[in-house]
Amino acid sequence: MTTTHPREKICFDGQWYFHKGDIPVPYAVKAGMTGGLTDCRQLEQGQWLEVAYADEQRHGRMDPDQWQLLNLPHDWAVEGDYSRSASKERGYLPTGIGCYRKLFRIPASDLGKKIAIEFDGVMRQSTVWVNGHLLGTQTSGTIGFRYDLTDVLRYGDEGENAIFVRVDASDYEGWWYDGCGIYRHVWLEKTDRLHVGHWGSFVTAPEISREKASICLELTVMNEHSRAMECEIASVIVNGEGAEVAAALSAVSLTPDSQLAVCQNFSVEHPRLWSPDSPSMYTMLTSIRCEGRVVDHYETPFGIRHLEFTEDRGFLLNGEPLVIKGVCAHQDFAGAGVALPDRLHTYKLELIKEMGANAYRSAHHPAAPELLDACDRLGLLVVEENRKLDSSPEGLRNLTNMLYRDRNHPSIIIWSLENEEPLEGTLTGTRILDTLARATRRIDPTRPTMAAMNHGFRDNGYADAVDLVGYNYGATDHNRDLRDRALFPRRRMIGSESASYTATRGIYQDDPELGYCSEYGTSLGTWCDRPEKVWQDLMENPFLTGVFIWTAFDYRGEPTPYQWPNVNSHFGVMDTCGFPKHSYYYYRAMWKKEPLVHILPHWNWLGREGEAVEVWVYSNCDEVELLLNGCSLGIKERTPYGRVEWQVPYEPGELVARGSIGGEVRAEHRIATAMEARRILLVPDRTELHADGQDVGVIRVMITDELGQVVPIADNSVRFTVEGCGALYGVGNGDPSSHESDKLPWRRAFNGYCLAIVQAGCQAGEIRVRAESPGLLPDEIDLRVK
Repeated sequence: MTTTHPREKICFDGQWYFHKGDIPVPYAVKAGMTGGLTDCRQLEQGQWLEVAYADEQRHGRMDPDQWQLLNLPHDWAVEGDYSRSASKERGYLPTGIGCYRKLFRIPASDLGKKIAIEFDGVMRQSTVWVNGHLLGTQTSGTIGFRYDLTDVLRYGDEGENAIFVRVDASDYEGWWYDGCGIYRHVWLEKTDRLHVGHWGSFVTAPEISREKASICLELTVMNEHSRAMECEIASVIVNGEGAEVAAALSAVSLTPDSQLAVCQNFSVEHPRLWSPDSPSMYTMLTSIRCEGRVVDHYETPFGIRHLEFTEDRGFLLNGEPLVIKGVCAHQDFAGAGVALPDRLHTYKLELIKEMGANAYRSAHHPAAPELLDACDRLGLLVVEENRKLDSSPEGLRNLTNMLYRDRNHPSIIIWSLENEEPLEGTLTGTRILDTLARATRRIDPTRPTMAAMNHGFRDNGYADAVDLVGYNYGATDHNRDLRDRALFPRRRMIGSESASYTATRGIYQDDPELGYCSEYGTSLGTWCDRPEKVWQDLMENPFLTGVFIWTAFDYRGEPTPYQWPNVNSHFGVMDTCGFPKHSYYYYRAMWKKEPLVHILPHWNWLGREGEAVEVWVYSNCDEVELLLNGCSLGIKERTPYGRVEWQVPYEPGELVARGSIGGEVRAEHRIATAMEARRILLVPDRTELHADGQDVGVIRVMITDELGQVVPIADNSVRFTVEGCGALYGVGNGDPSSHESDKLPWRRAFNGYCLAIVQAGCQAGEIRVRAESPGLLPDEIDLRVK
């Protein structure tokens, strides 16, 4: 089988010009005559100039002072200044309108091919022109879209091409921060006119055992030639090491300008089943051969696994019960807004998996393709969510685009069709949800549908329209989920959103003026629950299937329970930088087998000597002993799913917790009173980056004393210098009331920590990162770029 790749998918992220503010584009009444900045050719007099821009912009002149050269992905909102007059849902950052423009050439050799441009995500309403031709408008920013450029491009000597994208983010799509701009990748795809259709493969496993798996490939083949075509379709399955494990060959005939559904069947002996503990992947390699040459090559990564959701035992993966230990997450991160480089998606998921979670809910939008790829690799189950309850033509198109794009990911186990819609439980809502559910089952009958509901569970058959009923905060209202179980014993249910534990990292007393919430959980909303309650309910009622904690990370916007100066939420078990709060360790203790003890709060309470300090210890051990400066404060038995507590008169020194299982000490946690801040410590997530212009290194910045212990109340301002083959991408500190910019080369530490993100360039070499602060010893590290 040939190894050539006639299909090209070219990253189109580089060398865009961005203008913040609107540039009105009048509607052109003649094809291709929009003119102005939507094109790059000079219009001659008499060529309908009156339908182009204003006189001074007819020929597409750009004022360089008004345009910024940049690479995508890009979120311009995070570059702005916080304003109390801006929307709190957007984190008090201004939005508005922005424009993007790029010039590019297409070689003459591409004439005759099909060429399309694909945007993975533009927030929010985008309109695209190429060479003066209006291609279309996409109103939703949460799912990708594409346009066929074949007819409107200029090839070779015909001249240069211009693409112009106007993005109107004045209205937000969610009630949280969702950014502004072309915040995901853009691709240019070139194929032969005989090719596999867009998202045109679907791999399923109708029968699976440990000995053999039956694999079915459904393929859509497009013939966009004006003549009939005879071809061979050869597909090969390879495992993770690239070894061939099965193959199939089909001969097909296509009439002119037609498409054909082709099915191929395979048998894989002793399949490696995909699971969180063993995320084994396969790849389907499909080639179309016509007239002696390969005209298309299409790759479909997939996994082999079996899903089952039961009424009483919860979730079964490959025939074995598996408790779903999930988190919900929005897509923003410190230093980046929503324009996350691929590595940041993976970094966030690694933190989630390190906590012991095995599942991820993309709330409340389809996930980035790179995030789903990482979930496949890392072994994280996914609930992928449709943006909203909408059966209009556009709403159905957005849903089906998500389904076709993502249905080959083994990580995805549930399609969530909506979240907390006001129409839940109404007759209208039931009709819309039923339409969405039936459309989903037509495209993918292998996964259950779900609605993430917070009301209407018993009304008008709404919950019956989906296969799995998601209970958002089911433990509230006197355990609504358990009461519904008695009324609907055949209902399959899952804790689609739980906890909402509002806490600020390193804060132990509520401060409404500064907008901080105590880590003791004294600012919980009426719908919120403590982690212990959420986990105990699931463990005692396996029919609840699993939980998805709200949320993995703090996120911009939706400041709760406070507003200004708050600019983000407090719900995360980690802050916006990924620094863990104490509740993180409760879940880690419950979700991982490794023995653990964790103390809160810190032990720096100058001026409170002799006062009682409330000390909690999270653990999965049977018993915990607490010691202060070597003196035992007693041994306490941990109740199932609970924590242990002491009231400890404060004195400086060292606090130690020791956890025992069966009388043997298995885990220990020590905290000590830190001395005065003396130095900066930089700890990178990796020391080698890829020279691709996109890879990033995440550097944790700690303020420590002479002994290297983090000072838990330090707030020193740190300045960053980056030299060599990279640049500073962004900064953060996890402070929900910080109004410092994420895009400037300095950041104040928040309770001992801040963060710097460094992006590699396109040349190999080294990046030197230096951090300085008045009165502190600086630190610097070198990262290799390969």
